[in-house]
Amino acid sequence: MALFVEVAKRKSFSQAATALDMPVSSVSRRITQFEAAVGLRLLDRTTRKIALTPHGEAYLAQATRLVEEAQRSFDDLIAQAKGPSGFLKVAAPTDFWVIQHLSGIVSEFSQQHEHVHIHLDLRASQVDLMRENYDLAITTDEPKEASLIVRKVCEVENGLFAAPAYLLARGRPKHPQDLAGHDVVLPVAATSATWQLSRAGETVSTTVSGRISCNSLSLARRLAVTGRGITTASLINVERDLDSGRLDPVLPDWLLPPTSVYIVTTSRLLPAKARRFIDFVTKRLNTVFSSAARTPELDPAELRERPALVRAARA
Repeated sequence: MALFVEVAKRKSFSQAATALDMPVSSVSRRITQFEAAVGLRLLDRTTRKIALTPHGEAYLAQATRLVEEAQRSFDDLIAQAKGPSGFLKVAAPTDFWVIQHLSGIVSEFSQQHEHVHIHLDLRASQVDLMRENYDLAITTDEPKEASLIVRKVCEVENGLFAAPAYLLARGRPKHPQDLAGHDVVLPVAATSATWQLSRAGETVSTTVSGRISCNSLSLARRLAVTGRGITTASLINVERDLDSGRLDPVLPDWLLPPTSVYIVTTSRLLPAKARRFIDFVTKRLNTVFSSAARTPELDPAELRERPALVRAARA
């Protein structure tokens, strides 16, 4: 039953064999014997792909639940004896906050759970949890697949930021509509975008554009630091830049829509190692993001001093 579930979920004998650390021939033979025993064909095999028969579709839903419940019971039994254990493969985005904060959270979890080996895989795009054999993914993009289990962990506050030298040369926007006359570093592959900014119940849409775009929030932040224009960023990602004077908030009373952080799994029935990790990370990330308070508008006198401070720091 467990072999059938692995093959059916992955639509591949070879991928199931790799996940189970078994020869492909053994997996194929066991499935054939299983079909012969029940007297029904569960999988249609071709040279290129595997598809479930109607009987296989119906059986998969029941078998998956039974296999996952059995695996969870076994994991709980082991966890009672020596705590959560095993290899935990986690996908996470390449955002700056992941490197800055998630690394510490994972290190703390590892110290408390010595029998769990954690592999963090930083990915710029979403992963196929089942085919690539991940236990879970931390992501800021909500998956569209209905079969995935999505848990919303928290929301990250976003704002606009630019280097003091850029604002000194180009002027400081007073209203969202002023952004149309500024260079914007877009963290998406586009020459223009429409931003929605909100303040005290008021929402304004404005079209922005720039000569530089990229597919990385971290790179967009770096380009803004070097004075290439205004960019969007999560407050938690630019805390150090604000403290050091490398960046200043732009329109600090206005906020962009927040970014949601999700934890994604393929099942609600998770082994102890995954459940403990999800609970731990959820609590810690909420603490981290809630402590990233909004930066108040800076005093004009301090802003005039900022370029000199930046030049001194670079020197």
